Amino acid sequence: MGFIYEPTGSARSDAALALNIYHGCTHACSYCYAPSATFTKRDVFNTQVLPRANFLKELEKDAIKRFGRGEGGHVLMSFLNDPYQPAEMEYGLTRKSIQILHATNHSLVTLTKGGTRALRDIELFTPKDEFASTLTVTTDELLQKWEPGAASFADRCDALKTFHAAGIPTWVSLEPVLYSKEVFKIIEKTHEYVGHYRIGRLNRNSHEKTVDWGQFAESVTSFCLKNGIPYFIKKELMPHLPAGIPDVYKCKRP
Repeated sequence: MGFIYEPTGSARSDAALALNIYHGCTHACSYCYAPSATFTKRDVFNTQVLPRANFLKELEKDAIKRFGRGEGGHVLMSFLNDPYQPAEMEYGLTRKSIQILHATNHSLVTLTKGGTRALRDIELFTPKDEFASTLTVTTDELLQKWEPGAASFADRCDALKTFHAAGIPTWVSLEPVLYSKEVFKIIEKTHEYVGHYRIGRLNRNSHEKTVDWGQFAESVTSFCLKNGIPYFIKKELMPHLPAGIPDVYKCKRP
């Protein structure tokens, strides 16, 4: 598989193409599936971050090859790590990846919990690109429990506001849902500068049993429909939607 690849499963609803830049992520999110997906011990994954071997050279080759086959398009960074984790400030590979993708006629979307670290590269983004952030909780206490190494809620919001003001399309991943009440707080606080929300449930974690997924799916879609807030529901949450409720509202799937 090349460095640019086609996601499968639930990830496919976020991007037709994706790119993972690093091995490891110091955001250390306790619900993250990436350690098991990469066959890495969680404590190692959360503390040791390394660039992929021959990364820039292989990325350029892959990007040129895909565009030559007519496969240029949106490339999401990243599913198995964060493009704006602290290590990016040392290595700068996300910045160089953006430059390579643009030079080979690709557009991109960065999905990050790195907040305003991403502002270093804002001048590289175009209206064909997208800036996205995962938001799960609003308080520092809950952040320390679930995402201890990630940027604060306020910092992520500041990044979204700034990209939105610069004319870059923005969206928020409300996945995984950890607490129903937090989801509504997030939407209420951010909807003025977020283009749409992608909503997905928590999986493979005992905490998922604390959420009534049917009730949540009905209440969050009703809230969004009532207030004209664009959303789409991801694969694992879709079976919990009541009959007649659209899984996509005022936006398109990738």
